[in-house]
Parts: sequence; structure tokens; C-alpha cells
Amino acid sequence: MLYDFERDIASVVAIPAVPTLLDVVCRTTGMGFAAVARVTEDRWIACAVRDDIAFGLGVGGELSVGTTICSEIRALPEAVVIDHVAEDPDYRDHHTPRLYGFQSYISMPITLADGTFFGTLCAIDPRPNRLKTPEVIGMFKLFAELIAFHLDAHRRVAETAAALADERETAQEREEFIAVLGHDLRNPLAAIASGSRLLLSREPDAVSVQIIDMMQSSITRMTGLIDNVLDFARGRLSGGISLAPQPAEPLAPLLNQVVAELRTAEPEREISATIDLPEGLRCDTRRVAQLFSNLLGNALSHGAQDGPVRALARIAQDQLEISVANAGLEIPAEKLERLFQPFSRGDTNEKGLGLGLYIAAEIARAHDGTIEARSSAEETVFTFRMPAQFLP
Repeated sequence: MLYDFERDIASVVAIPAVPTLLDVVCRTTGMGFAAVARVTEDRWIACAVRDDIAFGLGVGGELSVGTTICSEIRALPEAVVIDHVAEDPDYRDHHTPRLYGFQSYISMPITLADGTFFGTLCAIDPRPNRLKTPEVIGMFKLFAELIAFHLDAHRRVAETAAALADERETAQEREEFIAVLGHDLRNPLAAIASGSRLLLSREPDAVSVQIIDMMQSSITRMTGLIDNVLDFARGRLSGGISLAPQPAEPLAPLLNQVVAELRTAEPEREISATIDLPEGLRCDTRRVAQLFSNLLGNALSHGAQDGPVRALARIAQDQLEISVANAGLEIPAEKLERLFQPFSRGDTNEKGLGLGLYIAAEIARAHDGTIEARSSAEETVFTFRMPAQFLP
């Protein structure tokens, strides 16, 4: 069987929650090394790694599969849990612990929805650790299922995107797939939220608070993905994004909240925002805030990492105007024309489905407004404009 190992590694790397999961695994169990591994009959490859013991294996690193216990797990497939190798009747004379110098070990199979064995979520440490508990085993099982769910979703999205590009899928199949995908993606979100609640049930220390913050950041990113997918599905199936104007809700505080949330999520980035809006604007304030969030998130993702992101919201010439600017490479004209199309991703290494700017454009259209992009060697600017209407 032929395997695409680069694709498999990229699929794991693309799961935003994986670094947090490995961090939780190490901090909760006391293990010094944790990894997500792709395991086949003749190869063991690290797809994601947390290494606090200088084991020396990074992403893409490979072990001889015959020297690992994971090859045996693939044949079972069942979890292997060892508290103390020296006292374990089944593994005290096993060649793998002697070769790699560990005393505690846990490995949980990652099995895809169709029953295919993908690999393992595993952890090792040179010291003994108490791992044979329902809490630890249950956590590994939950995290392995979460990774498998994401891998299945990633595969389904890739397959559908290819079908869309080749125009071999009918419109009905496309819309039904996206609607189902958007609904089902709430399952892994619930799993991460459950993990947060598990940590909160203990007396939180500084480390727990840090872990929960990371998990909440992952939840925020995944929520944005789900919202975009659902908006895409609803918009395509019902002829556009629907609006729900909020007469009593001013827009400026919502835009300031978006800026605050992204500053928290990206503390190393500089975000300058000038929001000067009167009260009483007639619009769907929640949708306009979503548009603003998509533009700001796009600038943070694709702008120069060492450059500031500038946001401006004002009334100019009887129009509500919201603009977001970032430094970075100039966007080629041919790509600029496609930015607001769904699934438009000029670089296959980009994160996400390529729906954020499309959703922003649909929100603008629903408000009888426009959104445009211009790009130069100095900066890229996205600008939304709509007629400024005020409540009586």
C-alpha cells in the first residue's frame, strides 16, 4: 500500500488543538515526552511532538518501527499502559524500554471512522509514573478520538474541495456535505470544552490556568471555523446570509470586544484600532462585528508577523467605513480577484478552509454594502462600506 506521509503529517499539524493536547498529556501525567505518531506496517513517523526530556525526536522524525511497541499496538489494536517497566511482568524484558531508556509508557491507538489504524497518541518518561488509572486512560482515549475526528474531517474537506475544483460534484452534494460537516464539527469542540471542565474541577494552580487558557484559545479558533462553515452552508442553501438588526445594541463596543479578544489570542502582535462610531446605527451589529473579526483575523494570519495591524471604523461621507490594514508581501492581482470566493486559498499550506473573506463579503452584500481589497508592496488594506442609516 502506498502512503502519503507528508500529507499525514500536515493533517496532524493542521489540527490547532494538538499542541494543547500534548501539553495537557505531559502536565497531567508527569511524562516528559508525548507524540502523535503515524504508524504503518514498516514505518513510525512523528507528526507532532512535545519533548521535555531531550529525547531528540522532532516532527517528521522517524524510528524503526520494529524497535517500538507501537508496531504491536497496530496489530492488536489496543492501548498499552506501563507504570513501571522494571516491575511489569509483560514488558520488563522487552527490547523497546531497554533501547530507549524509559520506565513509564502509554500509547493509545488512533483509529479513523472507517476502522483504519492511523497511528498512536503516546508518551514516555525515564521515571515510573502512575498511568493505569481510569482518569489517565480515559483522557488518552478522548484525545485519540478527537484527533481521529479531526483527521477524518480534514480528509473529507480535502476530498470535497478537490471535487469542487474538478466540478464533478453536484450542487446538492456540495451543500449537504458542508451542512453535515458544520454540524458534526461541534463534537470535537465539546470534547475540548469537556477537558477544560475536567481541569477546572480541580483546584486550579498557575499551570492549570495556563493550560485552560490554551484550550480556550483552541475552542475560539474552532468556533470561528464552525461558524464560517455553517454560514456558508446556510447562505448557499437559502440564498444568502440573513440579518437580524439589533436596534438597542451599539456597534462600537462589539468592535472593541473583537479587538480585545484577538489581542488576547495574539499577545505578541501589535493591533492598533481607532473606532469612532456614533450610537444608533441601523445594521445587524453582530454580523458586522463578525465581518470585522474575519478581516482582522485574516490580517493577523497573513500579514507580516513583525508588522502592526491597523483597524479603523468611522462614518465617512454618509457611509459606515471599516478598514483593516497590514504590512506584508503584495498580493498578486490574479489572486486578489479571487480572495472573496469560497475556498479561495492561494497557498495550500494556509490554515482554514478559505471561507472567512467570503463570509465577510456576504455580510457586506446583505447590508447593501461593498468590500474591496487593495495591495501594494507597503501594505494590504481591506475596506467595508455601507450606507450609514440611523435609528429615528
